[in-house]
Amino acid sequence: MSTAASTTNVYTEITPNPATRKFLVNKLLTNNSIDFATKESAENSHFARELFKFNFVTGVFFASNFVTITKSETALWEDIEPILKEFVKGAVESELNIVEKEQELASFEGSETEIKIQQILHDYVRPAVEQDGGAISYRSFKEGIVTVELRGSCSGCPSSTITLKSGIENLLKRMVPEVTEVVSEAL
Repeated sequence: MSTAASTTNVYTEITPNPATRKFLVNKLLTNNSIDFATKESAENSHFARELFKFNFVTGVFFASNFVTITKSETALWEDIEPILKEFVKGAVESELNIVEKEQELASFEGSETEIKIQQILHDYVRPAVEQDGGAISYRSFKEGIVTVELRGSCSGCPSSTITLKSGIENLLKRMVPEVTEVVSEAL
């Protein structure tokens, strides 16, 4: 009796950002989230460099078991999605490197309040944002203001301001009384 080789399955999901699509695979791609907002930033990623060879790819973001791809305004998803789906499948099967060397996950640092904020972002916000093909990173906490960075499909998404203010800000204000506002750092 022979065992069948593991098949890579790729399926897509739309995201709240119409310029991005989430390509999910049935394998872990990375333990981190890694954003390549430009072709030049993909120097250390064979996978991202190959994606940027498509003239319609303008951004690449990796997290856990998916890659979020941002397309140019002129490209139509119905034309490019099958091409990208096949490419992602081949890249995963040939084990293209996402980064040459994975960085260690950062531990939470700072004051007691900052650690609490980071823990909430990690436990409650990160999974929800990843569902939409994006990521959130804590940047700072000063004078009641939490600064975060939104990446992947969240970067430039029309609904990210609503998510930031109505969702993330309300959650943090409720759970950490010292928080008065949440803002996103521009990329």
